[in-house]
Amino acid sequence: MDENESNQSLMTSSQYPKEAVRKRQNSARNSGASDSSRFSRKSFKLDYRLEEDVTKSKKGKDGRFVNPWPTWKNPSIPNVLRWLIMEKDHSSVPSSKEELDKELPVLKPYFITNPEEAGVREAGLRVTWLGHATVMVEMDELIFLTDPIFSSRASPSQYMGPKRFRRSPCTISELPPIDAVLISHNHYDHLDYNSVIALNERFGNELRWFVPLGLLDWMQKCGCENVIELDWWEENCVPGHDKVTFVFTPSQHWCKRTLMDDNKVLWGSWSVLGPWNRFFFAGDTGYCPAFEEIGKRFGPFDLAAIPIGAYEPRWFMKYQHVDPEEAVRIHTDVQTKKSMAIHWGTFALANEHYLEPPVKLNEALERYGLNAEDFFVLKHGESRYLNNDDENF
Repeated sequence: MDENESNQSLMTSSQYPKEAVRKRQNSARNSGASDSSRFSRKSFKLDYRLEEDVTKSKKGKDGRFVNPWPTWKNPSIPNVLRWLIMEKDHSSVPSSKEELDKELPVLKPYFITNPEEAGVREAGLRVTWLGHATVMVEMDELIFLTDPIFSSRASPSQYMGPKRFRRSPCTISELPPIDAVLISHNHYDHLDYNSVIALNERFGNELRWFVPLGLLDWMQKCGCENVIELDWWEENCVPGHDKVTFVFTPSQHWCKRTLMDDNKVLWGSWSVLGPWNRFFFAGDTGYCPAFEEIGKRFGPFDLAAIPIGAYEPRWFMKYQHVDPEEAVRIHTDVQTKKSMAIHWGTFALANEHYLEPPVKLNEALERYGLNAEDFFVLKHGESRYLNNDDENF
């Protein structure tokens, strides 16, 4: 079912009170007490937001979120039209499945062939790339997803809009038990309605959703109850796993799903801090000073997932999407030991050749004196296990 086909039924649903989670959050913020309900098992800690030298989220006079850095420029309608009409598309995605299978093979994830191996229980960390910005992360006795999209199209409708040229390596029914989902922002290639519905149907209230400020109501209209909505530098956890902290951290981007809802929802990155591992998810972003702030407070990270695609033409895309060289700068800024490439090879969302991002990434790594294992590229469905005990990690 498409999102636009079900809006009416979702809008009239009264099963899930709109203010329930927000009231719990406000109570925790005001009292400083720990909320023991399933909505929040840990009080919010605002110490990072109170620091003078961290960048707080900001709203304009119209009450909508804005990027607070001079590195940002709004994507105006004339510039959008110039890009769509005047710029040549060099993506050159082949129509041949055989050629795509050769260049970008889709592997069957390990958890389908060996489901008993799912879940890292020791100090190691394992990631599986499921295409675009969707990563399954196993660390510190938790399994969570980033920006899950399992649909064929990144669009309000499955009949039109950007279509995957590489299928998802698995279905939602084939996933191991998932503890949490991290959402970076509300664009259709990062917040997929059908995937939200299917994940909620399978895991229900046992699945905790961590979402940006302004997205709670939408999630509740989808039937999701266990939702935590956060501002930049706010944190929370999965019930029963208080030692792993999920911090919503800044990025440079924007939000929009309908004609009139520009930037009513915040955007950002995620810093996941555990007793054994630290993981950073950059989401979708242009390059900005925020990453040095994140590295200063939470680095070094053990692994970061950083976008490398959808960057051409630079005159238009640079404010909202990093190119591979800027991705390496983020890798350095957040002080991560290793990084994995995301946000490429799945949807043709910009004008660079569909195979160019990894090539440009390797060129940038050489310029920075790094090697391919420092910032690696996975095949669709491929996993990488990282062991903190390994001296090369």
